[in-house]
This record gives sequence, structure tokens and C-alpha cells, in this order.
Amino acid sequence: MKKLSADEFKASFSHSEPSQELTTHEKALWFAGKGDWETAHQIVQDMNDQFSSRIHAFLHRQEGDISNARYWYNKAGVNIPALSIAEEWEELFNEQDNL
Repeated sequence: MKKLSADEFKASFSHSEPSQELTTHEKALWFAGKGDWETAHQIVQDMNDQFSSRIHAFLHRQEGDISNARYWYNKAGVNIPALSIAEEWEELFNEQDNL
């Protein structure tokens, strides 16, 4: 599947379900971007890789639970970014290309 740009990916939020061709990380970001925090969280909560921990941290930051977010950022080995939620989502979307 051709890699979508962030704008193309966001355009797919109008669909009721993500493409089956998306990776697990992309599906979590799709649900997070669409505003379905619960489903995004369900996807990453039992995953143990570093990038899933970053997404998990982002979700708790998005939720406003900074102490829980801090735990997951530490687990991922990164600091809480000095970015808006939207900017962090974009950063995560772009970084998952490098996995």
C-alpha cells in the first residue's frame, strides 16, 4: 500500500472504520486522530514496544492525565514534548514511517 500523507490519512477519518491495510500503530493513530480515545487506548495498552509506549503516553496527555502520560513517556525513553496535541499527533504519524 502506498504511504499516505498526513492530510490523506486525516481525510480517511470520514470513514467509519480504518483501512485493514493499516499497521497496528497506524490504526491506533487513526482512532486517536478521529477522536476515539477508548479504541486507540485499547489497541496500544497491551503492546510493549517503544513506539506503542509513545502513542500510549500521547493518549494520556491528550486525555489530560499528565502523571500517567509521564510514566509512559519515561517508559518510551522520551520527554514530554513541548508541542500541541495536534503537533504531537503529526510527529507520531511521521515518525512511525521510520519503524
